[in-house]
Amino acid sequence: MVGWLVATVMPKIRFQHTYNNIISLENLLEAGKEFVRGKRARKDVQEFERDLMTNIIALHRELAAKKYSHSAYQHFKIADPKPRDIHKANVRDRLLHHALHRQLSPFFVKTFISDSNSCQDGKGTHRALRRFRKFIGRVSENNIRTVWVLKCDIRKFFANIDHSILLDIAAKYIPDQDILDLISIIVRSFNSSVAGVGLPLGNLTSQLLVNIYMNEFDQFMKHRIKAKYYLRYADDFAVLSTDKAYLETILPAMQEFLGSKLKLAMHPDKIFIQTVASGVDFLGWVHFPDHQVLRTATKKRMFRNIKAKDGKEETVQSYLGLMSHGNSWKLRQKIIDKVSKPKSSN
Repeated sequence: MVGWLVATVMPKIRFQHTYNNIISLENLLEAGKEFVRGKRARKDVQEFERDLMTNIIALHRELAAKKYSHSAYQHFKIADPKPRDIHKANVRDRLLHHALHRQLSPFFVKTFISDSNSCQDGKGTHRALRRFRKFIGRVSENNIRTVWVLKCDIRKFFANIDHSILLDIAAKYIPDQDILDLISIIVRSFNSSVAGVGLPLGNLTSQLLVNIYMNEFDQFMKHRIKAKYYLRYADDFAVLSTDKAYLETILPAMQEFLGSKLKLAMHPDKIFIQTVASGVDFLGWVHFPDHQVLRTATKKRMFRNIKAKDGKEETVQSYLGLMSHGNSWKLRQKIIDKVSKPKSSN
């Protein structure tokens, strides 16, 4: 195990843009256009847009003078499907998050492994599910061999991101100290129950930053553990193999790396090593060698949401799209029948 936990090497590529590129009026204006898309009906966005240029120029001047400070967050809870705490920044800060994200994301995506699937253009749950199915086919050699899956997730993922470790990782790639200071202001604008720990779920930058953080683990899995069939979506990850003993051997090394290098822990009740033949629950679907079915809890939530949205077309189409990724013809028909049924009048 010790041989696996070597020091992380410095990256071969470095971020070339400067602080001035990020805070430029051009970048802030483009970020503003991206940010308001689909949000113009919201009162806080409307108020900011009334004096858009004035607000953007004021933000630019604060950033140029190194006098920018992040405002407090608005806190609320959602059920997604489990209860989650969302912390929403004000419009000015969210626009800056977009400005930073649009400069950093294209660079950092190049440093990620191919099978990091969350919060990137062209990637998501659908892509992760397709890759998982492809891995099953390759490992089983088209259903000839038994496939074992080690499946895990991180306990309280966003709430346990260590600020200092995150900023140290960012510093390996970003030579411009002013950019690092700006990232630090955003990162340290929020704490969970422990000072210096946690990222808010509501920030666009948080989605990128957790991928930068977990890229350390992804690189460890691919280059130190040398797990050929490893993939991750956010805090859910899996390793596939024909050898159960191999998965049992690498698990302690994975836990040690997460704990010692990233101060993260796997959820103890969500670590499984099981065969695909017995049904592996991953990203909302239960996977078998030749098919996959939607998880029961996902089905119940789906019908609950369709009812809550009163059969809204975009909600229905979203779920029908989800259904296309598994063996769900009867379920698709049930959804169609449910929304096409005439509503009773009082």
